Amino acid sequence: MLQLRNQAQAEDAVQETLMAAIRGAKDFAGKSSVRTWLVGILKHKIVDLIRRASRERPLDLPDEEASLEDFDALYREDGHYASVPAEWGDPEAALSQRRFFETLEGCLEGLPKNTARVFMMREVMGIETDEICKELAITATNCWVLLYRARMSLRACLEERWFAIGA
Repeated sequence: MLQLRNQAQAEDAVQETLMAAIRGAKDFAGKSSVRTWLVGILKHKIVDLIRRASRERPLDLPDEEASLEDFDALYREDGHYASVPAEWGDPEAALSQRRFFETLEGCLEGLPKNTARVFMMREVMGIETDEICKELAITATNCWVLLYRARMSLRACLEERWFAIGA
């Protein structure tokens, strides 16, 4: 749902994944867990849906997604942080908490659609930058800008909504 941002498409992706798993069950060698195998199939189904959607309509990248000036205030002229980021405590413990993922999901939903899509494809799904650029018809520079913006926005959002309130 976070990647596709459409309930119907997310449900279709899951159904297609299950159908592919049923059809390919005899080929499952058991070298990984069933969950890992299913997630791998789901990743490919999501990429297929994104690919299909990008053929149907061009992606609009508003100027607001390409500007880095929003983050200039975070740094001094020498490149150091203007204010040191808040202490995040034990990130490993936070990851194990369901509320953290709910907060992260809320932060991701606050990102512009294409910024969130690029972040999810790269950081969650593990898709290489070249493939993301090809699938979304963007340049590598634009991809890195979107990733930077996503990371900075998520950092600020998580500091405000999770780490600053003591989780």
